[in-house]
Amino acid sequence: MKKKKLNLRDLNTKEHFGEHNHDDGHSHANPEELSNFKTYLPAIFSFAMLIIGIGLDYFDVSVFKDWIRIVWYSVAYIPVGFPVIKEGWNSIIKGEFFTEFLLMSIATIGAFAIGEYPEGVAVMLFYAVGELFQNAAVKKAKSNIKALLDVRPNEALVYRNNNYISVDPESVAIGEKVQVRVGEKIPLDGILLSEKGSFNTAALTGESKPNTLAKGEKVFAGSINLDGVIEIETTKEFKDSSIARILDMVQNATARKSKTELFIRKFARVYTPIVVFLAIALTILPYFFVENYEFEDWLYRALIFLVISCPCALVISIPLGYFGGLGAASKNGILFKGASFLDEMTKVNTVVMDKTGTVTKGVFKIREIKAIGREESEFMKYLMAMEEKSTHPIAKAIMEYKAEEQDFEATNVSEIAGKGLKGTVNAKSVLVGNKALLTSNKIDVPSDTDKIVESIVMVSIDGKFSGYVVIADELKEDAHEAIKQIRKSGISKIIMLSGDKDSITQQVAKELGIDSAKGGLLPEDKLKEVENLKKQIGRKVAFIGDGINDAPVLAVSDVGIAMGGLGSDVAIETADVIIQTDQPSKIARAIQIGRSTRKIVWQNIALAFGVKIIVLILGAGGLATMWEAVFADVGVAFLAILNAIRLQKMKWD
Repeated sequence: MKKKKLNLRDLNTKEHFGEHNHDDGHSHANPEELSNFKTYLPAIFSFAMLIIGIGLDYFDVSVFKDWIRIVWYSVAYIPVGFPVIKEGWNSIIKGEFFTEFLLMSIATIGAFAIGEYPEGVAVMLFYAVGELFQNAAVKKAKSNIKALLDVRPNEALVYRNNNYISVDPESVAIGEKVQVRVGEKIPLDGILLSEKGSFNTAALTGESKPNTLAKGEKVFAGSINLDGVIEIETTKEFKDSSIARILDMVQNATARKSKTELFIRKFARVYTPIVVFLAIALTILPYFFVENYEFEDWLYRALIFLVISCPCALVISIPLGYFGGLGAASKNGILFKGASFLDEMTKVNTVVMDKTGTVTKGVFKIREIKAIGREESEFMKYLMAMEEKSTHPIAKAIMEYKAEEQDFEATNVSEIAGKGLKGTVNAKSVLVGNKALLTSNKIDVPSDTDKIVESIVMVSIDGKFSGYVVIADELKEDAHEAIKQIRKSGISKIIMLSGDKDSITQQVAKELGIDSAKGGLLPEDKLKEVENLKKQIGRKVAFIGDGINDAPVLAVSDVGIAMGGLGSDVAIETADVIIQTDQPSKIARAIQIGRSTRKIVWQNIALAFGVKIIVLILGAGGLATMWEAVFADVGVAFLAILNAIRLQKMKWD
């Protein structure tokens, strides 16, 4: 159920405690609204009025008496107090009588009733300041889901009445012919009618390597056409297409995401009615047991009791504790989308990660050059002369080779769909491509090349196998350290799931020492794997990814972690934690920061309860004055704030 959202002008007491709502797409207060100075005016106004009022009280200014004093503090109270009272009333109308809104309202109004006007204003002001701190910490972690809408094809050029016309993809029927220009998205799943085509399928697989297809092969909606105008015949309606399924999975996975309620929300349901009934009992019951009972005297004690019991220390220190954790994480290049995920990180015992863009750079580089019968430099000149005619990313990786002056030139170059290039260099026939290209031209390929799992570009010169170049994605510099630190932080199981070839995935997993790995997975396959893990008792799963295809898994995992620097905007929107620097080693640090934050928060809870229980007992016995009440409320809050600030000074290895 979507929860009502308040900002400082409508005091968001729910998000104030770090509650994170997935039902509305990770909804928080609008960052533009928060950055608006007007948002801070209520707290600034109340603070100024409070300080001036305290000053006038201190110097015992004669004009500041009676009704003028009451009006002054009432005006100071209304900007921060009215939203809470309003929310408390709305909760009562809905049948939720005992909420923290009610307790804060009774306690602060009670403070006014016994003449402690500054206390009433201060309690509500602290509440408002805590809200500002919380919102300031998370506002930069929010972004619109605009990227997801960008992925959705906006139009389809469909052949009707002897002409191509632009229509909404949802209106295209199965079996119609659609034209797609260079750089445009494939609007629907279909069969390629053109002789060949090259497609960027990153939106579906998350892998950066383009996919070259021949006539009759399947193409998928959401892929981007990289080479020439092509035609396809649709095989599915848009609602059943690949990209539509991904959009649907993101929505459904988000809806299934479990919610986290912080301790204070649960505690308030018990604490508030107990305190209210005790205050009532403290006012009425002495009538039956105490001689010379005076209603005004016991009402005074009950109101002091309520002021003492006001959860100001919790209300301010708990959010500030989490704010400290959020700030510390931000300094370390980690963004948590809400305080609750600091807690969730401490419970994670299984880490599942994507490969490309997560532990690898997603950039192709030459890993090995094997020249046969020629010097490496001469071999590379033949290869580069051919690849110069290609725009394929692998060709670009090869062209980065630092060769001597390139004086070879390729002519009559033609592309063999799905296989490679054929041409002439220095009057010699040259083939550049995969094993299928060479064997179809009756070139003997050494069997040891079958053991190479990475992308391999083979070269034949004048009918003879002349060598190969191995192209591979590079591991990030801190990939090994990341796995080491994750294990050191107590994670019992690390798993890799990738859309890349299984052989490559297994090799990377082995190199990094990852427990298990699976490759060749579609988004729905990853989703099933993570959902199966979550079904295991006691299993708390964090998934790390960066692509649009990872968005459904990021949403359904207990904690979704996105690589924010180069990652997909959709993955960033759907995730709960964002690694801004794209460094996987920051994952372990996020866990450490979460644990430190939780420790300090519970220290503050123990401090607040310990002091309040003592002073509550003294107040009920008439042994505590308003000064003790102020200490139990404001003083403990101040000590808790100082404790929370320690998080900003901590260092994590």
